[in-house]
Amino acid sequence: MLQLHALSKHYGTNHVLRGLDAQFLPGRVYGIIGENGAGKTTLFRCIAGLLGFEGEITGPGSNFRHHLGFLQTNNYFFPKMTGREYLRLLCQARHAPAVKLDERNVFDLPLDDYAETYSTGMQKKLALLGVLLQQNEVLILDEPFNGVDIQSNILITAIIRALKTKGKTVLISSHIFSTLSATCDEIYLLREGAFVRRVLPADYAGLEQEMEDVTVGDRVDRLGL
Repeated sequence: MLQLHALSKHYGTNHVLRGLDAQFLPGRVYGIIGENGAGKTTLFRCIAGLLGFEGEITGPGSNFRHHLGFLQTNNYFFPKMTGREYLRLLCQARHAPAVKLDERNVFDLPLDDYAETYSTGMQKKLALLGVLLQQNEVLILDEPFNGVDIQSNILITAIIRALKTKGKTVLISSHIFSTLSATCDEIYLLREGAFVRRVLPADYAGLEQEMEDVTVGDRVDRLGL
């Protein structure tokens, strides 16, 4: 179980995360939604150990981050490193076997081309594939559907469902509500650094309508189209 207790994060006087408490169980998929600047990426980076924070984050085992995979919104690729070399590097970092890479290349990526020459969507798929090949127990996927073609979106949805059946703990952020409603067991609404709502599938439709009402409001009328 991944657990947050009184998790807070400041940047100077800017209070980005405000005392978050949550429990994320194995075999379940959790969506984290909120407007830009709500704190989603900061939350993920704190859980992954990339940022300092106040409060407590605990997970399965004493070194749970050694079994945590983090797909970031923007991923870095070393110059002159092929996709194949990138996958081998990520597997090596988790002592996972880097075997049958061509067979496991489910996104049909050109693994012998330099990763830096990939399109944005191809780089996202390469980074996700690397995280998956690591065989992590906890996966944090920050905007996994962003910039990816519709066929890959369908495949990623199926992969997330498979991770659930394997007993993995999965946290996802997405600006595409339908991708969350299709995969998540629970959705947390993050607003101004605090979890303001925890929503179960029966209430997803109401949450989507509420978000549409708040987001759209009278903005279209104000455009004067």
